[in-house]
Amino acid sequence: MVQMALESPVNVRAAERFCQEILPEVSRTFALSIRFLPGTLGRAVLIAYLICRIADTVEDDPVASIATKTLLLDDLLECFDSSRLADDYGRIAQNLEGEAAHIRLVANTGLVFTLFRTLPLTSQQHVQRWVSEMVHGMKKFVNLYPTGIRIKTLDEYKEYCYYVAGTVGYLLTDLWHEHSFSIGQDEYQVLLKRCGAFGEALQTVNILKDIAWDAEHENSIYIPEQSLVAQGSGHQLLLKPELKANNHAAIKELVALAWHDLDEAQEYLLSVPKAAVPIRLFCVLPLLFAYATLRDITETTAMLESGGSVKISRAEVKSLMLMGPISVLSNHSLRWLIAQVRQKPFILGSAS
Repeated sequence: MVQMALESPVNVRAAERFCQEILPEVSRTFALSIRFLPGTLGRAVLIAYLICRIADTVEDDPVASIATKTLLLDDLLECFDSSRLADDYGRIAQNLEGEAAHIRLVANTGLVFTLFRTLPLTSQQHVQRWVSEMVHGMKKFVNLYPTGIRIKTLDEYKEYCYYVAGTVGYLLTDLWHEHSFSIGQDEYQVLLKRCGAFGEALQTVNILKDIAWDAEHENSIYIPEQSLVAQGSGHQLLLKPELKANNHAAIKELVALAWHDLDEAQEYLLSVPKAAVPIRLFCVLPLLFAYATLRDITETTAMLESGGSVKISRAEVKSLMLMGPISVLSNHSLRWLIAQVRQKPFILGSAS
């Protein structure tokens, strides 16, 4: 059940101000993209993202017990139907561990749900449906791996990735269909075929670039144990300097999956009607950044070193921030740009 609450204008303004301010602190890339989405659609995507991030913060807590995480995730879902529970939920922040901005977000869960209750009922239903699906999967894996996620096989990874990221692709596509006149039933059905891959591609690239961070700071290893063992390594040996070559070979399955899903995500973007310019603008930058990052992942072992990660250069980020939006009106231009990024760093003004 969703609800339409009569929120005071003062409360709504405070809630919107907080949500806008916290977004770049928890995701700079997402903040860059969401600015392209207008009005109620932009608000719906903003709120959906922040609620997903609250769930993610609970899931990623490195010290909370299974029982605690399960209870907190269940309580988060109750917030959809109870403003009182939503207002009280932020109290849990004092007992959570994580990045400061994420803890601050959790502490202000009530403000996020204040804004949620201003959405059209259909938007509320989409957000609740897909966040519930995500949380269902999170609880499954929290209980499956009580001492920290240790993915065993590629199939298990795909299941996990669907729950935490594929669901986001479906949620976004439902919101596109609701709010964009350009996306009718036919266009919606086409997008549904690849929307899961859109979310999962970005997730897999993020996991690959942050292998060391996830292992050291969140006690989570998503590289399938089966792949590591096949290369003479294992989860306990993931960051061993002497096994760097073995471990780099072991991630090839995930790299191949990421390339496949990125190419599906590209087709997803190209299937968005050209008249739906804001949605194309929203999708293009994360996709370009992911292609660039995955390209670099194939050529480095930084993410397999203690404290290491993979980041594309500021020069390339700036170049893509300029060229991506310019290219969205032409599928030919988008294909050309993605092909360039896939091969080598795309930096405007550099020699070809």
